[in-house]
Formats: sequence, C-alpha cells, structure tokens
Amino acid sequence: MTDQEYMQQALLLAREAAAEGEVPVGCVIVCEDRIVGRGRNRRERAKNALSHAELEAIDDACRNLGGWRLWQCTLYVTLEPCPMCAGAVINARIPRVVYGAADQKAGSCGSLTNLFALPYNHRPQVEGGCMEQEAKALLQDFFKRLRENPVVKTWRKPQT
Repeated sequence: MTDQEYMQQALLLAREAAAEGEVPVGCVIVCEDRIVGRGRNRRERAKNALSHAELEAIDDACRNLGGWRLWQCTLYVTLEPCPMCAGAVINARIPRVVYGAADQKAGSCGSLTNLFALPYNHRPQVEGGCMEQEAKALLQDFFKRLRENPVVKTWRKPQT
C-alpha cells in the first residue's frame, strides 16, 4: 500500500472520532506493509488527557508486536503530533512519521517546534502534508459545527 492508502485508514479513524464528538484525529502504525496499531482521539469520552490517537496506536502496536521498540514501523496520523505524542514517537523508536495537516498551535514536528531535530538518541524522519486537504477539511468542518452548536461543557474549574 502507499502512504496515501495508509493515511486513508487514519482518516477513517478520524471520522469515527468526529462522529463521537471528539477532535477528528486518527492514526495507524504500519510494520512490513501491515497495520499493527490503530488509534483515534478519545479524550472527551475517556476524560483523559493521554487519550490521543498516536498514544492509542502506539499502545496497540506494542501489544500486537510484543515489545515497546517500534523501530521497523511508520506512524501515519491525520494531524501533526503535539509535544506529548512526538515524545512518545521518540521513545518508541519509530523511525518515520507521516502526517496530514500541520498544527500551528501545538505541532511539534516542524510547525511550532521540532522535537525531532533536538539531540535525542532517536530522531525520526518526518513527512508532512500527506492528504493534507482532506485532513484539514475534516478538522475545519468539525470546529465549524462545534461553533454553530457548542457542546455543553462538563468540566468545571476546581474550587480553591
């Protein structure tokens, strides 16, 4: 399969996230032409800051491959990874990251900062812009609909 075909799989997961009211980000991890990890945003449903698409996919891949070193894998994600997810990519030793839309607010693979350029012991290769228009449109549509019909907020600032 091609990068675009794998990104299509990530986009399907992003659409599933959007259908559940989550920010539409999807991720697949590929090893030897086989998808070994899948993930999508579930932060609202899980009420957990760690429930990012990339972290779910890395966890799934580690379980399926029986180890934490994903040194033969490529990660495909619809939105440029944030600092937490970029750190997880580094720690999982993933050699290649392909993302769709850039993230000017939190992108840590070149947009806001580039954690992969720092002198860590592992520096993944990154390629942005794969199916960028599709990924960007999915995000823009989600946030447009959210602005038109805001979801009732369940989070409250803790009382001090």
